[in-house]
Amino acid sequence: MRLYATVAAGGFRRHATYRVATAAGVFTNTVFGFILSYTYIALWDVRPTLGGYDMADALAYVWIGQALITVCGLMGGGFEEELIERIRTGDIAVDLYRPADLQAWWFAANLGRAAYQLLGRGIAPMLFGALVFDLTLPSSPWTWLAFLGSVTLGAIVSFAVWYLVAMSAFWLLDGQGVLQVAWLGGLFFSGMLLPLNVFPGALGELARVLPWASMLQVPADVYLGRYEGWGVLGAYAFQGCWAVVLLAAGRAVQAAATRKVVVQGG
Repeated sequence: MRLYATVAAGGFRRHATYRVATAAGVFTNTVFGFILSYTYIALWDVRPTLGGYDMADALAYVWIGQALITVCGLMGGGFEEELIERIRTGDIAVDLYRPADLQAWWFAANLGRAAYQLLGRGIAPMLFGALVFDLTLPSSPWTWLAFLGSVTLGAIVSFAVWYLVAMSAFWLLDGQGVLQVAWLGGLFFSGMLLPLNVFPGALGELARVLPWASMLQVPADVYLGRYEGWGVLGAYAFQGCWAVVLLAAGRAVQAAATRKVVVQGG
């Protein structure tokens, strides 16, 4: 455990060194937050209770999305391209022979990255949004804690998804195709463009049970108080089940990849 704690701390420090990139990310998220906010204002003026949200809820949803876009890897996990490149060049063989679990290593590094992104790029856009727009803000500290717990689970699900995407490069000539498909899926089914609550019929039902819902829609609804009491535990259970299933799938793929490397190396 001490090794992986060190890896997580290293992941935090690694991203903390890119301060200009962090500032640029905050600026970009804030600009897109303003664009989406005025788009939502126009939409909610016509449909005031769309998706069960009022205007303040909808605007809070926009800025939660901008805060979590890198924390929960809505458009990329922040590590998958590096892992794909190591697979492509064969450097991954060295990683697999190290006395450390590959999945746990990348998980710890990504956890450190997500923690930094929450502090570096997550809080500032939310503050800008709250200063300019009338957002729904939780009145109870327990809601904030529940939200933080849901964000943590969302980040774990995100890692599990992008780890599977990266590991597919063991069997493909180029992982970029799978990467793009996953990127589009995350953009649409996480609720980044519109809350999943407004998706109609079967599409909405499907979107709300896919793993991407764990990355934004569920944390946002915890923040907005749509889960209360035991309902919060239900939201956690949904995220936790996807985390377990996807991490187990990643473990299975890693075992198959290890056998592939051993056979080729032998």
